[in-house]
Amino acid sequence: MTAALPADPLPHDPMPGCALPGTPLADALPGINACVHCGFCLQACPTYLNLEDENDSPRGRIFLMRSLLEGTVKPDDPSVQQHIDQCLGCRACEPVCPSGVPYGQLLEATRATLRESRPTPFLARLILFVFAREWLLRPAMFFSRILAATPIPTLLSGINGRLGFAMAMLASTGRSIERSRYRPVRHGERGKVAMLRGCVMDGLFNTTNRATERVLAVNGYAMLDAPGQRCCGALHAHAGDLATARSLARRNIAAFERSGAQFIAVNAAGCGAIMKEYGHLLKDDPEWHERAARVGARVRDVSELLAAAGPREGGPLPIRVTYDAPCHLQHAQRVTQAPLTVLAAIPGLELVPLHDSDQCCGSAGIYNLIEPDTSDAVLAPKLANIRATGAPWVATGNAGCLMQIGAGLIRAEISARSIHPVDLLDASYAALGQ
Repeated sequence: MTAALPADPLPHDPMPGCALPGTPLADALPGINACVHCGFCLQACPTYLNLEDENDSPRGRIFLMRSLLEGTVKPDDPSVQQHIDQCLGCRACEPVCPSGVPYGQLLEATRATLRESRPTPFLARLILFVFAREWLLRPAMFFSRILAATPIPTLLSGINGRLGFAMAMLASTGRSIERSRYRPVRHGERGKVAMLRGCVMDGLFNTTNRATERVLAVNGYAMLDAPGQRCCGALHAHAGDLATARSLARRNIAAFERSGAQFIAVNAAGCGAIMKEYGHLLKDDPEWHERAARVGARVRDVSELLAAAGPREGGPLPIRVTYDAPCHLQHAQRVTQAPLTVLAAIPGLELVPLHDSDQCCGSAGIYNLIEPDTSDAVLAPKLANIRATGAPWVATGNAGCLMQIGAGLIRAEISARSIHPVDLLDASYAALGQ
């Protein structure tokens, strides 16, 4: 029988007399105070560049956060909610910030605080409800896989609105590179690794998960199972549902502790980012904080593990590929070179530079379904830049980005396909019969 998980402790209030005492936003005041409103973040912010509104920039939103604490604006103010909702949470502002403002954490704290004064949109509530419950998530992913294997998503992908884009996202999951099967030699001299299976990755990109296990084995890692793992909690944290995110984090921490793995491999950038920050997520929980920090320190993006191993060179794969950097890999985890090292291990692969590859694609978890207009505006220049490369493959290491870009390519009638870098390396190893 599973033991009951402890309730979340209330955050402390570091700002006496603030308008929102005892809230996650009040707890985040030190991060808000770190912002000097210099403006370096403006040109890095996709919503500011597309909406041209100072309130939709990082420093504008931080000003709104401070105003909430000072009481000059109210949590139920529709304009405040609009500007906070329109943030992608891509964290592109963090690397360019000279003051080290932890903007992603501030955004999550703000959304958690605003949840108390207004209902979460129904579609968001439904998605978060399903992802937090394994007994609903498994059948949902099962039926999604069945639907994706039919022509229906492709036929419906041209419909305007959310339904058409959702169908295009589903249709994109069935597009991958052909490869022959091979059985890697397993030595395990580089250490023991347990892999986060993930929700969407395991449900819709299972071939990529299997490829991840094979390429890690080829490069000297011994793969272990971690039964009992759940959704990483990223979607819930980004939406401000910190209680559910913490509950899911505790289950994953316990599962990966039991695995005995030295490393935790993650092949979805958004999942890896929050898992590396489990220590912060559970910072006010004395029973779990240190355990969370220890598990977070063992998390590696799969490209980091492969780059540390070399990686081993594969067989010839004479194709043209362009690389798009997932926001939560480049900006949140600060992993930039490792994916390129993975692609460089593939003989014959021609890597075509992508203009503004560091810019967000507009996926941002479930943002593309909740804020479709802004998401489309952010995606449009990405698609134009991909078209300009002429590359038939777009490599990116995150489930949301794979589906967002893949759906955009289908709807824009661009013949290119999105693919995970691991799938390309796996196909290269298959060419050698590893």
